[in-house]
Amino acid sequence: MKKVVIVDDAAFMRLTIKNMLTKNGFEIVGEAENGAQAIQKCQELQPDIMTLDITMPEVSGIDALREIMKIRPQTVCVMVSALGQEAMVKEAVMLGAKGFVVKPFKEEIIISALNKFK
Repeated sequence: MKKVVIVDDAAFMRLTIKNMLTKNGFEIVGEAENGAQAIQKCQELQPDIMTLDITMPEVSGIDALREIMKIRPQTVCVMVSALGQEAMVKEAVMLGAKGFVVKPFKEEIIISALNKFK
């Protein structure tokens, strides 16, 4: 079972993603509400997959991704963010993100994106 860390500044969004992934056979090993915590959780928990919101306080998802790819490049990062972030999506892919899910999303969309790495 793949270990997943969910990163989003909105508690409701973390809970929504957690419920969807748990129901579909993913093991949620941690959560973070900003990029700084995401980097810390990646070091501590060494997840197989991380979902990363792009727009967060303190450290953005893009900056967190940059650091995560340095410390644990084998972690699959899937960016999760709202429409209108195309430039950031391109940057995230160039930095090593393996996928992108647009909010709001249906359960099958995020599951399909993450199942590629299961």
